[in-house]
Formats: sequence, structure tokens, C-alpha cells
Amino acid sequence: MLALSDFDPDSLSQQLAAWGIPRTHAGRMLRAFYRSGGELDPNEIVLPKSMWARIGSDLKLRRSHIDRSTLAADGTQKLLVALESGGAVEAVLMPAHWTDRAAGCVSSQIGCAMGCDFCASTRGGLERSLEAGEIVEQFLHLRRAALAMNRQLRTIVFMGMGEPMHNLENVLAAVKRIASPELGELGWRQVTISTVGIVPGMDKLTQADLNVNLAVSLHASDDATRSRLVPVNKRYPVAEILAATRRFAERSGRIPTIEYTLLEGVNDSDAQATLLASLLAGLRAHVNLIPYNPTGPGLSGVQYHRPPAERIKKFLSILREEKVVTHVRETRGDDANAACGQLRERALAE
Repeated sequence: MLALSDFDPDSLSQQLAAWGIPRTHAGRMLRAFYRSGGELDPNEIVLPKSMWARIGSDLKLRRSHIDRSTLAADGTQKLLVALESGGAVEAVLMPAHWTDRAAGCVSSQIGCAMGCDFCASTRGGLERSLEAGEIVEQFLHLRRAALAMNRQLRTIVFMGMGEPMHNLENVLAAVKRIASPELGELGWRQVTISTVGIVPGMDKLTQADLNVNLAVSLHASDDATRSRLVPVNKRYPVAEILAATRRFAERSGRIPTIEYTLLEGVNDSDAQATLLASLLAGLRAHVNLIPYNPTGPGLSGVQYHRPPAERIKKFLSILREEKVVTHVRETRGDDANAACGQLRERALAE
């Protein structure tokens, strides 16, 4: 059965016409659907009886449901979204410091093929890429959860399970629905797409000219260290990734984010910080230092640890002394399986 989340205004208007229902209802239906977080309330939108009859018989609202959720002490909510087509993905809602706002994180694939050694998402490998509607539904579940907290979902990051550049067509289709004023109304600049450094995908995103943000998960400054942590570095080394990042920044005018997960004794040395600063010379970027959220042994069997606070502070100070804009990400949801892949992994083990 078709789902409303699979349509944009043009395709829905065509479907309505095929059912003998005026096309003019398509835009109103979708706007109401997105604003409510994936619902259609007969008390809030007037539709022909023939349209309501189709809903449930030929058209469902969504093809997913929240299988389970965990709530951390800091208010971070982790959702495991079960998909009708099979499998489940994670989405995260993070209350902002402003009491009326929240940020969301969505997945682009079930599992991940990238093999990053410190990430739980990749331990089960890649199951499949998500359809655009399945990505959109994560946004809708998060919007509804935010509304239940009397908050507005204000930003979305593609930093959940999977590598967005390996599913870029569906990711961009979902972004267009989420961000556009005709549907999700989130705004293009409120969307961030992350990558571990798939250079061809980065260039395609640059050429798409969507005015979204780019986040690059670097995690190490030299190729030897990064290749141990992020195997795809052997194909797309640090220099090529940063060159693609510069191309994005030059064409879009957006400031890219460099994501750097700090692992004790692995990538947190003064030398790594100094090298990172030199690599970013001349690039207007923001470095986001992420204290590691332990997820158990990596694929290599290595057990990683979060560096002590003083080591994190020293790494930060070296970058700032070199005039690199840097912040340490506030750890969120450690008690709610909030690291990428943890909740799904736990559910699969039960």
C-alpha cells in the first residue's frame, strides 16, 4: 500500500487525479501531514469523503512505527524506528538549551558498511539503504516527539546509522521534502549531511547546490592512524577528503564542520592536534571535538576509551592557539544508548 510519506506535491497531485479527487488537495494534505509530525486530523483539515475513504484502503500515512525508545537523564530521546519493509533504524531527539527547541539526528541506511572501528553501527555490517520516505518518516517521528515535549524540531543532522554519500539520491530527495517551505518547512540551512569522506559523493553534494551544511568525520590527522580507525581512508586519504571539503566550502559559502572523535592514546596527542591545525590552514571550518562514548570492542577487538578531561582540554587549546575555531561537543545520552548503533544492536541481541 502507498504511504503519504512517499509523496511530494507533484506526485501526490497525480495520484489524486488518478483517483478522481481534485489535485488541489495535495499541497494542503502534505503541509498538514508534515506540520503535525505525520498525522492527518479530520478536525484540522477538510478533505472530501472520497479522500478519507482512500486513507486506510489505498493510502496509509506511514510505513514505520516507533518500536522502542530510551530517555536519558539529560532529556535525550533515542528512538528505534521499525520499518514495514524490514529492519529498524535509530533516530535521536536532543533538547536544546533553549527550552522551546530541539535537534534531531536521522539515519540513511540500516547498518553501515564503512567499518569504522569505534562505531557500533558498523558491527553488523550493512543491511540496506533507506528509501526517501523512510528517511522522511524518521523526521516526522522526531517532530512529533518534540511537539510532545512542547518543543520545535529546529535542526536535523544525517549522523545516524549509515553513510549518507552511499545513499545520496534518497538522502537528497528526503532533504528536499524535509527542508522545503512547501512541506517540512525546516529550512535548508538547518540540515547537515555527514560523511566519513566519500569524495565522489561530497562533490555530488557540492554540485547539488542545496545550501545545506556538510560535516566530515575525520577522526585522525594522518593517514596511518585514520586508516586503522576508518578503513575507507585507504581509498580516499586525508588530503583528498580535505580538498573536497574545500571545494564544498568555496562553492556553497557554507562553513564545513570537521568531526573528530577523541580516543585515548590513539588520536588525542599534541602532534595530532598540531597536524590537524596545519591541514586546516586557510579553510574556514569548525572543528567539533567529540569525547568518545564507549560502545564496546571495535571490529579489530580494540577497546577504546574516552581521554581524560585534561587531555581533551589540551587538544582543544592547541587548535585554538592556531586560530582554528573549535568546540568540544557536550556528551549527550550516555545512559540511553545514544551512541550510533547501540540501541539497534541491543534490540537485535534480545
